[in-house]
Amino acid sequence: MASAEAKTRARAAGRSETSAAPARDAGAPAKRAHALQDLSWPEFRDRLAGNPPILLPLGSQEQQGPHAPMGDYVLAERLALAAAERAGAICAPVLPFGHADFFRGAAGGIQLRASTFSMILEDMVTAFLDHGLSHIVICNGHSTNAPLIAQVAQKLRAERGVMIASLNLWRMIPDSLWEEVHGAGSARARGHGADPVTSVGLHLTPELMRMGAARPAMRSNAFGLPTTSLFAGVTFGGFEVGLPLDVTEVASNGVGAGDPTLASAEAGARFSEWIVAAITDFVTHFRRCDPARPHLGPEPA
Repeated sequence: MASAEAKTRARAAGRSETSAAPARDAGAPAKRAHALQDLSWPEFRDRLAGNPPILLPLGSQEQQGPHAPMGDYVLAERLALAAAERAGAICAPVLPFGHADFFRGAAGGIQLRASTFSMILEDMVTAFLDHGLSHIVICNGHSTNAPLIAQVAQKLRAERGVMIASLNLWRMIPDSLWEEVHGAGSARARGHGADPVTSVGLHLTPELMRMGAARPAMRSNAFGLPTTSLFAGVTFGGFEVGLPLDVTEVASNGVGAGDPTLASAEAGARFSEWIVAAITDFVTHFRRCDPARPHLGPEPA
């Protein structure tokens, strides 16, 4: 039996009494060269000379109806990582929290104030600009972030002279693909808590979905008027009236529009492939451009 002193020496050396631990478990995932979180800082520093495009995935921790997990940021990160791998870019860790005050009534959500979100996003972008990385592409998986992203991008262009690109992942999907996937009734499948997020979730994170609880949108009126699909207003006389409503006042099951029971993993695979391919194509084009001189086209390949 090993002495107490020998046991102490073995623990201090990071091994058991009988054998050293393997450097990496055989079943552990390999280091991903396109995922910033997997790289050591010298490994990332060595990539700086090539000025690789940086993808910044954004999402939200918010309710998506009774059938889907609240962490929709996981989907944005998965799509951005896949695109980074294809495009030879590097994907930064996802920002899991977004801005959407109308979700505060649903327990479990984490909403950032507009000023907080803007400051965090600016800090994320400048962390790369400060090291000479100029091709920044935001992959936004939460539509309500979009106006704040635009403000930050304008501010950074004025201060740094560099254009930051932003893609709204769920709104990129063309009508033609919607019709291919869902047919003529594609409008019935679209909306918060329905597609495309539900189908993409069934494709990428099926173990987290609870489709037995899925129900179509159940909308409530406000002041006797129909509420809008984005929870923050009503329609009156053919025009929209903005109101500071909460999701719990508008959609009792959290589904803003559409019918999630029409979603499928097959549709999610189609949506995911289109989004990843579109991001890849744009990044490939954008990296050949000078973000400080938008009047110029891309350099020859």
